[in-house]
Amino acid sequence: MNPATIIITGPTASGKTSRAVALARRIGGEIISADSRQIYRGMDIGTGKDIGEYGDVPVHLVDIAPAGYKYNLFEYLRDANAAEADILSRGLTPIVCGGTGLYVESMLKGLRLPQVPPDEQLRRQLSGKSLEELTEILSAMKTLHNVTDVDTPQRAIRAIEIQRWYEQHPEARGGECDPQPARSLIIGVDIDREARRRRIESRLRHRIDHEGMIEEVKGLLDSGIAPDDLIYYGLEYKFVTLYLTGSLSREEMYAQLLIAIHQFAKRQMTWFRGMERRGFTIHWLPYDLGADEFTDRVVSLIHP
Repeated sequence: MNPATIIITGPTASGKTSRAVALARRIGGEIISADSRQIYRGMDIGTGKDIGEYGDVPVHLVDIAPAGYKYNLFEYLRDANAAEADILSRGLTPIVCGGTGLYVESMLKGLRLPQVPPDEQLRRQLSGKSLEELTEILSAMKTLHNVTDVDTPQRAIRAIEIQRWYEQHPEARGGECDPQPARSLIIGVDIDREARRRRIESRLRHRIDHEGMIEEVKGLLDSGIAPDDLIYYGLEYKFVTLYLTGSLSREEMYAQLLIAIHQFAKRQMTWFRGMERRGFTIHWLPYDLGADEFTDRVVSLIHP
């Protein structure tokens, strides 16, 4: 049987979007983003939306929330599952494309989560604590598999809030999984470490010097979004905000951001290898295949 849904994933700077677009045109598909930051409007350059690459191919779950909002896994699964059902109902193929491993794996597992409400009292209690203190609290509550939980104090507080809610509602712990999740074919865009590092550095330099990434973040701050809300998103938005608010020099911003992106890509690969250990089959295809050859290889996996 042919797969109902195709996943195209891989680390940052591997060229996933162009591959997904080429495949969508070839097989009659629509794309569902699996990128935790492309959700937000106005955050285009730093997230690498590359909207122009999609052309006439419809894309779902991009630009669906305002910058400053804190979109979560519950909302992603709700919205991604709705988009997948809609695409399938029209006889087309959903192509999930993105590098947020938590989103990809949770969707593949058919995970269903309860909506965890905010706990304002807990937030007030934790508001003065350092990131190190918050990380220690969360570590005592659960094993930290997802390091983005403790990327910023706000993320750590939300993770503690969710974990506490699960402790108070043990019947919901771990969520529920659909016993028959959609049949899926998982394609990984494989790029070696050195090529990935070169592409990350080249892309970052171009975004800063030619695409206006710093100006984008300044515009978000000028629109009234609080610096802490941008720092919450991590990576480009964290370090450029720190630069614009005077906490880092331009040189420090660039150097620290470059290191952080390399570390992020490494964590992505660790997640994907973990998925393979957890029983998911990822078909890795070289990043430097031509678009036609890449789609040929995917089609041969769809129709073996």
